[in-house]
Amino acid sequence: MSDEGIHRSAILLMALGEQEAVEVFKYLGPKEVQKLGLAMSKLSDVSRDQVATVLRDFRGEAQQKTTIGTAADDYVRSVLTKALGEDKAGVLIDRILTGNDAAGIESLKWMDGASVADLIKNEHPQIIAAVVVHLDPDQAADVLSHFTERLRNDVVMRVATLEGVQPAALRDLNDALTQLLAGSDRHKRSAKGGVDAAADILNYLGGQTEASVTAFIRESDPDLAQKIQDKMFTFDNVAELDDRAVQLLLREVQSESLIVALKGTSEGLREKIFKNMSTRAAEMLREDLEARGPVRLSEVEAEQKEILKVVRRLVDEGQIVLGGKGEEGLVQ
Repeated sequence: MSDEGIHRSAILLMALGEQEAVEVFKYLGPKEVQKLGLAMSKLSDVSRDQVATVLRDFRGEAQQKTTIGTAADDYVRSVLTKALGEDKAGVLIDRILTGNDAAGIESLKWMDGASVADLIKNEHPQIIAAVVVHLDPDQAADVLSHFTERLRNDVVMRVATLEGVQPAALRDLNDALTQLLAGSDRHKRSAKGGVDAAADILNYLGGQTEASVTAFIRESDPDLAQKIQDKMFTFDNVAELDDRAVQLLLREVQSESLIVALKGTSEGLREKIFKNMSTRAAEMLREDLEARGPVRLSEVEAEQKEILKVVRRLVDEGQIVLGGKGEEGLVQ
């Protein structure tokens, strides 16, 4: 959801009233709740016209919706069980709905990275790897940033070589959390782990931490390290994107964030950005970059991470598609 979408949603929830807002929040995930809660707390001087516009737009969009997709998991389970019987349907249900029943892990998604790290840091690295692959990459990276270098390297190495997570491994953690793993006792695996998961996490770690982990993996397994590297999308890779994709990205990024993120980057990357802006906007950005003094490396990396989050959101929304190494990069 874009910043504008979050702002409009916050106005809508405030306009609906407390009880209705409570019911809406019950259906949201931890990140959505955090973003909307923050946006609601910052609302001020909202005019009647703004509220009326948001309510009118919401009504129009709501009239276009149907009930299809509501409680879809329950519907699939019911239909398949009635049609095929419990045993046969169970196998298909596990394949179709894999990963939807890791209830014990869901509670961690509501916690900050430091708290999660403190909770699991004394577990076996294989258990920690099984946990972090179920978190969103940015949260997983935040958790890993609170570990010692040795533990962090070990965990990412295990994430990259993880082919699946047995419920028994997750139950070890759930026992510590006094929670039970949702789902059946079948020997199924959740489709988590592997090179893609490791690359996603390393993308969010960034900087010296990412370099340290990559160096450790390369020393232990050069082929694995190369596979991970091929899957990673870093800020420098923005220069390789399709022009249309860059234009979509720039619409979502604040100019101040872009100025800081471009400090110290290659001329090729800057030219790619300038090329996809209006002449006037490109001139202003060049002037701002020249006028801006030295910026801390940590600040630059932080802004680059935020822009990479936008890239990944656009990918998740289907607006752009990331291509692998040797392909066409980002296409519409």
